[in-house]
Amino acid sequence: MADRKERFTSLSGLPVAPLYAPEDLKEWNPDTELGVAGSFPYTRGIHPGMYRSRLWTMRQFAGFGTAEDTNARFKYLLEHGQTGVSVAFDMPTLMGLDADNPLARGEVGRCGVAVSSLSDMERLFDGIPLDQITTSMTINGPAAILFAMYLAMAERRGIPAERLGGTLQNDILKEYIAQKEWLFPPEPHLRVMVDTMAYCAAHLPKWHPISISGYHIREAGSNAVQELAFTLYDGLTYVDTAVKMGLAVDDFAPRLSFFFNVHNDFFEEIAKFRAARRLWAREMERRFHPQDPRSLQLRCHAQTAGCSLTAQQPMNNVVRTTLQALAAVLGGTQSLHTNSMDETLALPTEEAVKLALRTQQIIAEESEVTNTVDPLGGSYYVEALTNRLEDGARAYIEKLDRMGGMVKAIEQGYPQREILESSLCYQREVERNERGIVGINRHVEQDEASISILKIGEEVEKSQVDRLSSLRYRRDSFMVAGSLEALQEAAAGDENLMPYLIAAVKADATLGEITASLKEVFGTYREPVVL
Repeated sequence: MADRKERFTSLSGLPVAPLYAPEDLKEWNPDTELGVAGSFPYTRGIHPGMYRSRLWTMRQFAGFGTAEDTNARFKYLLEHGQTGVSVAFDMPTLMGLDADNPLARGEVGRCGVAVSSLSDMERLFDGIPLDQITTSMTINGPAAILFAMYLAMAERRGIPAERLGGTLQNDILKEYIAQKEWLFPPEPHLRVMVDTMAYCAAHLPKWHPISISGYHIREAGSNAVQELAFTLYDGLTYVDTAVKMGLAVDDFAPRLSFFFNVHNDFFEEIAKFRAARRLWAREMERRFHPQDPRSLQLRCHAQTAGCSLTAQQPMNNVVRTTLQALAAVLGGTQSLHTNSMDETLALPTEEAVKLALRTQQIIAEESEVTNTVDPLGGSYYVEALTNRLEDGARAYIEKLDRMGGMVKAIEQGYPQREILESSLCYQREVERNERGIVGINRHVEQDEASISILKIGEEVEKSQVDRLSSLRYRRDSFMVAGSLEALQEAAAGDENLMPYLIAAVKADATLGEITASLKEVFGTYREPVVL
């Protein structure tokens, strides 16, 4: 009986009927709820032609070891047809620590590339045409600092800022909710984030200053409704903060982007993308009344679900990733990363990451799903799911409004608690054999074939520490001290911090030194206990 019940329940717990018919949409108005692609409320897509006019960006997430190691991987992927570079940073970098910090020991280059200085950034992108490709940087707490390094590097290479295209994740609220990689309390973090938005609005017309991320919220254990609600509300919070700090909504909102997870429930994930576009357009219109229609459009990147992959029977992950990638395409994503089959075991090998890229290319060039816009639009099931996801997310949004906003909700532990409960519910279903996972509680094999994995040796950390030591020896220490002092004075006031950060990295101040200087002004943060 449990198995039968499971087959008629979505991953988010939404009831699923055995058959859908017109009566399931009897109060549904296709003119207002569906419309056409490229027009409000953008349910069917933000562009009239969608993939008929341009395919999604194929952007494989990559980063490990030294800057040279990752640079070689970037070039390998670009040679095999990748159309954008996406940087994975290691844990010390994500936490604003230099590689020689005692807290970084054993983690340097392990889960991403180690970047502690402008010199590292220059070696990371050596020989890569920054004005011909787009770059995505998955960095949040120290995002403005790494962005400053990127801009300083481009300037040294003679590339004007207005020719740079890409995305900075820069989504700090989801760190407090899910990923836990913050540097300061929420309010000063929001200030720094808005500074990057204002700087991009003035100097980088092709750059997305923030990618509002539901991916990590889903990886932490949320369901699709929670991912949708908390992500969109984070975005609304950023817009509200920027407007209150004096930015005009139409000056920055067209450059906002989103980042969603794509999990296993095929039709629910397709409906999630459609509901996200519609709900964002409606909430932006209701709250901020923009004049530019692009301010209402939800542009998004998608990544297949890392949390759905299994160490057992890792070849099965190729199938999971393929289905998830297809759901993202049918849902209308603007760019996509497909996970490699071996990522639950180690960093992906070249063979595994090439297969993940080929998965996207086969969908794009052989499946013919790009021939028409929103091919599942009008399906009774998909439209009913889209409506339910929107309704469920709106209920969360209304509750967050009543709580006084996302920052107050985070301080009370509300979204963290909701995600925890969802995660526990999912795990119990797996352990009770109510939810099937092939290789875990279905079709289990005792003797499994092993696969080759990529390992990071201790020499990576030693190399990075030696480089930092050499940098500190040859740089002008007075120039470093002066740039950090100027940065602190600006942080204590209300000036935009980006010019001061760029000056500091040009003076060869390191990531850890800049972070420590800002902490002296902004303070630190301890999250509430969630029970």
